[in-house]
Amino acid sequence: MTTGGRTRGVVNRTRAGLLDGAARAFADHGPRRSTMQSVAAAAGVAKATLYNHFRSKDEVARALLGPELQRLTDLAEALPVPVALAALADELATHPVLRRMATTEPEGLIALLTPDASGWAELTGRLAAALHVGGDGAELAARWLLGVVLQPGPTTQRRRHAVLVAQLLQPAG
Repeated sequence: MTTGGRTRGVVNRTRAGLLDGAARAFADHGPRRSTMQSVAAAAGVAKATLYNHFRSKDEVARALLGPELQRLTDLAEALPVPVALAALADELATHPVLRRMATTEPEGLIALLTPDASGWAELTGRLAAALHVGGDGAELAARWLLGVVLQPGPTTQRRRHAVLVAQLLQPAG
């Protein structure tokens, strides 16, 4: 490995550690109440290290969102549709940052869950590809999953509903 490769590896590990710390800080305090200092502390680094990678807390939040969406997409792609929907619902219902936001920052949660038209198109496109369904199916699934974020309900109920939604997504046969 070259020195440049080692340097990139260190930077990537540092960035990953910063994002892990940000996720913990956001789960503990909510994104709005978290500070760059609390993110740095949760990551176990000096605030200057955090600022070397991110200019603002909003930039940190955006950097967290991309990998999280990819993680959920990867999860859904690997499973049959009913199981994928149940797994996504469970992840969203128990996600520590979303749960914190629901209790302490509901207006921030609503803003997060109401992307502009291009953001919604990207989200439903990812979901369509992951679930191998058409656009209408992805719209239906996405709207149901948004409801799960807002009102998670009991696990058994979410899983029953996932099966029902999956049945609606299957072509009539």
